Amino acid sequence: MTAAPQRPDVYYGGQAVIEGVMIRAPRHMAVAVRHPSGEIVRHSEELTGFTTGRLRQIPLVRGAVVLWETLSLGLRAINYSSRIALDEPAEDDGEAAGAAPLQDEDEPFTDAAMWFSMAIGIIFAIAIFFVGPVLLANFLESQGIARAGVVAIEAAVRLVLFVAYIALIGLMPDIRRVFQYHGAEHMTIHAYEASRPLQVADVRRFPKEHTRCGTSFLVVVIMIALAAFLAFDLLVDQGIVVRILSRVVLLPPIAGVSYEVLRFGARYESNALVRAMFTPNIALQALTTRVPEDDQIEVAIAAFETAVESAAED
Repeated sequence: MTAAPQRPDVYYGGQAVIEGVMIRAPRHMAVAVRHPSGEIVRHSEELTGFTTGRLRQIPLVRGAVVLWETLSLGLRAINYSSRIALDEPAEDDGEAAGAAPLQDEDEPFTDAAMWFSMAIGIIFAIAIFFVGPVLLANFLESQGIARAGVVAIEAAVRLVLFVAYIALIGLMPDIRRVFQYHGAEHMTIHAYEASRPLQVADVRRFPKEHTRCGTSFLVVVIMIALAAFLAFDLLVDQGIVVRILSRVVLLPPIAGVSYEVLRFGARYESNALVRAMFTPNIALQALTTRVPEDDQIEVAIAAFETAVESAAED
């Protein structure tokens, strides 16, 4: 099937899930997962709340909204895909096995466990990627190293930790398959944006890296955070507590600026200078994407077609 007529004002994004792909349309989320039987199970649901409201249209604000949305919708999609991939039967009356909805009012424990897992993950990420480097920076400053140098070292440590984490989890076979679906998602979006037919042979011609990838977003966040934290530390004479809190409080505005930078890069990615600026982002995706198999591309196409069909109804 070929893609619907392209809407250049709409940016589709998504992420890999367990044996599948999630695609975010303007007001819908679509998920396609490969069931153990070989069938591709599709699901689409309308999104509500602030993720589709006016906040998502406001420059510098929408970045923080997208960051939260990425966490919440991503976790929901992963929870759903795991049930399909593991062939867990749905408990709703009349719901076929392997076709459980993303939200199930009869399973409050599942939702509670999901949000608990997200909270633990966020706390862990803050502790490792924010508090840890700050504690190191505070120690280095106590040894007489200039504050500007300390902030630069803090940013470098944060980047090294992030890259090391991605590289290590990429060694796990199950995660490598997720990274293959990640590559399939990017290739499918590339094909759509180039107005090419959404067929495996056509999709495979495109690169597995994409400028708007979430990995690129995180790299831009780290780079902009370096400038923001440096300016804060030079202007404010703070102690360790204020320094730690500043790293957390400044994250939403940093995410807002980073998202605008990413959109700029996507809009002008044909420009040689812009491509050069985003070279590190693309290079890092060598760790987070793998060349997909044909059946994985088929799943990505199914997710994207479902998302486009949903968007056409908006």
